[in-house]
Amino acid sequence: MIITNIVCSHDLTTNTVENAPITVKQLAKTTKSWNGATLPAYQKGQPEVTILKISIEPNAKLPIHEHPVINAGVLLKGELTVHTTDGKTLHMKAGDPIVECVDTWHYGANEGTNVAEIIVFYAGITNEPVTIIKKK
Repeated sequence: MIITNIVCSHDLTTNTVENAPITVKQLAKTTKSWNGATLPAYQKGQPEVTILKISIEPNAKLPIHEHPVINAGVLLKGELTVHTTDGKTLHMKAGDPIVECVDTWHYGANEGTNVAEIIVFYAGITNEPVTIIKKK
């Protein structure tokens, strides 16, 4: 498949870019989340993309939550461990991509000594949450 634009043309099958000093590295392409679950169909409604930059201090733990929408991210700095409430674990280091679980209770924890920083992209719809915190 060839994508052409004003700047350059990029052949996704060979990962080459013609006439441009650009490097393209595919970080993720999948139909499954990191825990092996098949991603659900996109929700119906007006699409709304949300992009968050989340910083997690050392020894901090996010609350147990779930995402009703497909989302993916890249850990920019630090280390992050993601745990599902059914016992699955993912250890991430800077540069690692994640295709998040959908409709699965989980939480992230920074067990490292530096701030963990992640950018997450959510494919949601207007007026609907991208994250739901579990009530105690």
